[in-house]
Amino acid sequence: MVKVVGVRFRTAGKIYFFAPGRLHIKKGDHVIVETARGIEYGTVVGEMREVEEDKVIQPLKPVLRIATQKDIEQEAANKGKEKEAFKICLEKIKKHNLEMKLIDAEYTFDNNKVLFYFTADGRIDFRELVKDLASVFKTRIELRQIGVRDETKVVGGIGICGRALCCHTYLSEFIPVSIKMAKEQNLSLNPTKISGVCGRLMCCLKNEEETYEDLNRRLPNVGDFVTTDDGYKGEVHSVNVLRQLVKVVIEKEDEKEIQEYKVSQLRFKRKHKHTKVEVNDEELKKLEKLEKQERKSKLDDN
Repeated sequence: MVKVVGVRFRTAGKIYFFAPGRLHIKKGDHVIVETARGIEYGTVVGEMREVEEDKVIQPLKPVLRIATQKDIEQEAANKGKEKEAFKICLEKIKKHNLEMKLIDAEYTFDNNKVLFYFTADGRIDFRELVKDLASVFKTRIELRQIGVRDETKVVGGIGICGRALCCHTYLSEFIPVSIKMAKEQNLSLNPTKISGVCGRLMCCLKNEEETYEDLNRRLPNVGDFVTTDDGYKGEVHSVNVLRQLVKVVIEKEDEKEIQEYKVSQLRFKRKHKHTKVEVNDEELKKLEKLEKQERKSKLDDN
């Protein structure tokens, strides 16, 4: 077992483990740590704990110190410099006529490097831009191309639910999502309703997937034939997944009527799950495009 502390470098960013050494570090403390790209300023997001050695990447980098007032002031100064660096980079991109969208600028804590994050449809030859920026900032320059999901995570925004985006507030890593999750939850397959601000499938489709899978396993499918506890046989007209209620078309005295039953009141042999999808050609093409983008995102992440 090895003692570690989790540190995050930006809001809802990935959590990295560091060795606390003999420091008494608490959740919420600001710390100075050594990373692969230099000295960085981060925030502790959990109490010190012990984990198995194979759960961390060795060698484990150390926490150099708990941030002092001077460190906090330097970090605030860096944030101010990042805004100016962003403006300068925008001007340089326009000067070089590059088809790229600048998303963010970031200084390392020790000012050893300036990182610029951007999006673009394809590969960009930014060698001349880097030379130009290096002559202005007199330090190492790094340009990183990111995806649309990462762009949304950095910029933030409001989702269709009316709340701040999950990826910008608490979701530290993106999780795989698919059209199947929307089908399982009986959501509209209109691409505009199941896509997020980034244009990809909404991350929150994953939130209730396991619950719906479990509840759906207990229910018959629409079209299945069931036997009720009062002796009637009928065809399933519709189901209420969350309430676990089933509406059944039954025959009474040569007349058909719809009655609602609890799933516990029915006997049935569940057929293979089949979901009827009714979408027009235009929406189908958009859905296929979304699925293709999701598959590409998974490959890029791997």
